[in-house]
Amino acid sequence: MDAFGQLISSVVILIIISLCSREARHMQQHQHLFRTFALVLAIALSFRYLLWRGIYTLTYSDVLSMVAVWLLFGAEIYAGITSVLGAIVNAFPLSRPLLTLQGTDPATLPTVDVMIPSYNEDADILEVTIRAAKLLDYPKDKLRVHLLDDGGTDQKINSTNPVAAATAKLRREELQQLCQRLEIRYHTRARNEFAKAGNVNSAIQNTDGDLIVILDADHVPTSDFLDRTVPWMLRNQKVFLVQTPHFMANPDPVERNYFSAFTRMPSENDMFYGTIQKGLDYWGSSFFCGSAALMRRAHLDLVGGISGDSITEDAETALDLHKMGYESVYVDRPMVSGLAPETFDAFIQQRMRWAQGMTQILLLKKPFKAEGLKWYQRVGYMSSIMFWLFPFARIVFLLMPLAYLVFGLQVYHASMLEIFAFTIPHVIATYMISTMLFGRTRWPLVSELYEILQCAFTLNALIKVFLKPRAPSFVVTPKGESLDKTFVSPLSGVFYWLTLLITFALGTGVYKFITEPLTRELTVVVMLWNVFNLILLLSVMSVLLERKQVRSQSRLPATNSVVLRTSEDEAWVGDLVDLSLGGARMRIKGEGASIPRHVTLTAWSHALQRNVQLSVEALHFDEKSQILRVRFSSQNDVEQDEIVAFTLCDSLRWMSFQRRRTRAISYWFGAKHVLKVGLKPVFLHIAVLLRKFAGKLRLLPAPVKEK
Repeated sequence: MDAFGQLISSVVILIIISLCSREARHMQQHQHLFRTFALVLAIALSFRYLLWRGIYTLTYSDVLSMVAVWLLFGAEIYAGITSVLGAIVNAFPLSRPLLTLQGTDPATLPTVDVMIPSYNEDADILEVTIRAAKLLDYPKDKLRVHLLDDGGTDQKINSTNPVAAATAKLRREELQQLCQRLEIRYHTRARNEFAKAGNVNSAIQNTDGDLIVILDADHVPTSDFLDRTVPWMLRNQKVFLVQTPHFMANPDPVERNYFSAFTRMPSENDMFYGTIQKGLDYWGSSFFCGSAALMRRAHLDLVGGISGDSITEDAETALDLHKMGYESVYVDRPMVSGLAPETFDAFIQQRMRWAQGMTQILLLKKPFKAEGLKWYQRVGYMSSIMFWLFPFARIVFLLMPLAYLVFGLQVYHASMLEIFAFTIPHVIATYMISTMLFGRTRWPLVSELYEILQCAFTLNALIKVFLKPRAPSFVVTPKGESLDKTFVSPLSGVFYWLTLLITFALGTGVYKFITEPLTRELTVVVMLWNVFNLILLLSVMSVLLERKQVRSQSRLPATNSVVLRTSEDEAWVGDLVDLSLGGARMRIKGEGASIPRHVTLTAWSHALQRNVQLSVEALHFDEKSQILRVRFSSQNDVEQDEIVAFTLCDSLRWMSFQRRRTRAISYWFGAKHVLKVGLKPVFLHIAVLLRKFAGKLRLLPAPVKEK
């Protein structure tokens, strides 16, 4: 067919994809059939586009044009491959039934070692995780909790740096006292070898539990974690891993600085744990994510414990055991709450480690041809790994318009009709399939924003891995940082330069449009592409403005009914509005202005299956809204355990919170939302830069007047 015929067929296919996607969302009986048909048609459109690009459009007249043409085509091939792999993996997400240990004879249950690896986290963070681990609903004679301290090793205590040695010694003593007070086991080791993997393996050699739970230092388990995961180990002896979601109890820098919609918009984690891991589980390739997981010791022993060839030891360990024919299970129930990185700098550190580690697995383990893996498991692992190569393609897509608008290189040889017939249908189909697969867990354009924020830094990290695959070292992500003021991220410079470049390209595009009438069609297309990039770049400026964090702990919605009582038995009834480890807000029914400063809060704790009575301090009552703010003021260890159980150990609360924010929206609503919240902070950045420039001028010495 000619280009016009291709355009008509594309429109028809897009209509069919739209209808199938809608039916797949609303019909349960034939959902898989409609999803499959939509995916096949969308992949066909993308394959047709790449075929057309490769046969008809890769023309060039000089070496520079050839490089630009093939860079762009390579980026498009990468995007096509990752799109197809993602479509296969996420075609049929698996929702497993909810199992429980109720009715199981306690004498037949396996013993469990709960391991909490730590490196430099504060004792306060560790204490909360330890207390929650001890509250797990499991026979106490079969549950042991261990703190694995890698910040107080013999190597660190004997450091030649006296300050570092004293700090390590003080940390060891502090954590030993904490473990003694909370009645758990303290572990350390001689040397800091193989980072977190080495720390866990050292403890594995000194423990003997049948099952092992691994929790990051800031990952607080709910009371039903073992009740919902151990049954899968009992049901199938070939299961080596039961992974659960990482539920973040605070917003990451993008969610906090950009959207300010942590309670209304699905987070980055929701897409991976709410959709992708369920898709991987269907294909038998859900993998270990480093924490919030239950593992079988006997299977870990077969591969020498946690693998340590890469800095993403979790996915590597799962790969090694999948190759041996053992199975993994993913339980989609949020039963562990953790802390997301508070600053953009910490966020980038975390993402660079993930990207480097997954690339190490690609280069060192070669899952695409690993013996023992089924073909669909290879697809699952390659889909997860290939995603982290996005910086190469994203940088090309950002900068390629400059090649044409500024340097006049013919990077895309096509007529306007051909672009409408091949390019635009491919792009639309990709977005339609993304909406069908991830509509409830990822809003439109959010993925693009996350990739732009990471690409410049992660690209450099990936290049280092390709040059020296074993060179990267494990870097602990900073958690619990304090943001006591608003400031511009020190990583902003690269985005300023990118914005200037793309703005300059837009100006040269306008000049090209005016002076070169024969190429106006292509110039308009490339300028629109450039404007799209510029809007996204301006939008991410909001993330780079690190906003002051008023509360030390993030408050999440809660709906419990509560009663406040005084020692004289006066009582006030209310309903919680939100809740954190430090305190709560509640709406009082009736007159609340007379509530004294010190009262007792009584409420039902689902985690403990009984009422708890917590000492609280009333801070402020708003008569207009009837909202009372209180702060927990525990009087003893028992009450502190009850506060942890009430605030952090109820998985039903986390499930309710996730359901509240995982909702599908239209593409246009998402695009409008991005523009609405993203462009305003650009002016704040300009104001900050002008103040810095004015400050430097004031610091310059005044000119000396000649006599």
